[in-house]
Amino acid sequence: MNIKDLLKSFPRTGRVVWIGLRPERRGPVAEVEQVLASVEEGLLGDHYAGRRDSPASGKRHVTLIQAEHLPAIGSYLGRDTVNPAELRRNLVVSGLNLLTLKDTRFRIGKAVLEYTGECHPCTKMEATLGPGGYNAVRGHGGITARVVEGGEIRLGDTVEVLVDGVY
Repeated sequence: MNIKDLLKSFPRTGRVVWIGLRPERRGPVAEVEQVLASVEEGLLGDHYAGRRDSPASGKRHVTLIQAEHLPAIGSYLGRDTVNPAELRRNLVVSGLNLLTLKDTRFRIGKAVLEYTGECHPCTKMEATLGPGGYNAVRGHGGITARVVEGGEIRLGDTVEVLVDGVY
């Protein structure tokens, strides 16, 4: 098997285990059970939605992080885990290595997203998580994606990689 084939081989689908929206800039993250993803606006209800001057106007419609990384980040901080709301990501996904989504499109619920890059921590992590918070998240911050086909995303939805346009 060559590397091209290996890059298209995934052991299983992922699953959405948490959804968060940031209704106001710097405001608390609202945990929700479902969200509507829009090609034009990103995630409806998120403060980035629809702003032309914001990251949602292009590469950052949606931020995703792996559930498996939450205990790792916590361990660097001397905790068991971290609350996803502290990291200010939109979706927490379990069971799928998000970095393997590079150069792909993937379906979550009714929406189709496209990988746009890694989601690096911001300086707020130091204030939110305490001393060393920024470095605790480095390498574990997840990914960013744009919405290419709108639709509803719900807790429990699968994350399926579109290989050559289909799964």
